[in-house]
Amino acid sequence: MILTEERTTSTGSRRPLNVEPTSRIDILAAERAVRDLLTALGQDVSEPGLCDTPRRVAKMYGELFAGLNDEPARHLTRTFPEHCDEIVLLRDIDFASIFEHHLLPSIGRAHPAYLPFDSVVGLSKPARTVDAYARRPQVQERLTAQVADALMTHLQARGALVVVEAEHFCMKIRGVNKPNSVMVTSALRGHFKTDAAARAEAMALIGKRNGC
Repeated sequence: MILTEERTTSTGSRRPLNVEPTSRIDILAAERAVRDLLTALGQDVSEPGLCDTPRRVAKMYGELFAGLNDEPARHLTRTFPEHCDEIVLLRDIDFASIFEHHLLPSIGRAHPAYLPFDSVVGLSKPARTVDAYARRPQVQERLTAQVADALMTHLQARGALVVVEAEHFCMKIRGVNKPNSVMVTSALRGHFKTDAAARAEAMALIGKRNGC
């Protein structure tokens, strides 16, 4: 959560000050864990190519899991009054996430859509919301539902529809070894769940490419 406190300005007035949240990631503990893992795998962590690897990997996970220090709802709190009773769709949002079962990446695109009630949100905000949920240990089904629920709850939307397409490296480089597989998930809320025509229109907009 973003903490808010007040700061006195040069004119004596007070204004809110955004304070970044305390990190939930213990980088030093993560570094020790990576060193222990490499040792368990029979690697000599004193070798030149590996001596800095635990630090690099710990910092990398701090970046990949940055969403743990973010409150996704904050990206949807500022809205703009606007009479709009048609679909608002932000298509092809690239994201990367870490699949929590094997800690391997999934890379894909999200397509969030919503039906406004009496206000809209800034263009970048659905994308920031996707990133805030993606940058944490995840499964695709949960990610899809979380974005849809956030749109409904914080925008008070009449409906939300989210489609996520992703490639999972746990499928591509291990186990079943299917490098060309793509997983598609959807979450329907409100009007999109009950109105087949609205749902079909949103799906058609998501499917359009190159203006066709």
